[in-house]
Amino acid sequence: MKTLSLKLDNAIFDETEKITAEIKITRNRYINEAVELYNQFNKRKLLKMQIKKESSLTKNHSLAILKEFESFVDED
Repeated sequence: MKTLSLKLDNAIFDETEKITAEIKITRNRYINEAVELYNQFNKRKLLKMQIKKESSLTKNHSLAILKEFESFVDED
């Protein structure tokens, strides 16, 4: 495990303290779970951007191939 020094805004810290007391988990565990969820969220966001980019590239290539096939049909 890594040790970090973390600065939180006062309002975020106060809210975190209230929530962790209510659900009875340590602040450290709460922050670890929050970062893990945020990492998952951002991984999905990055994957979505990558899929969108690759889909666009595939779309352009597929349209070019379709035009070639259509030209074969037009020749007959």
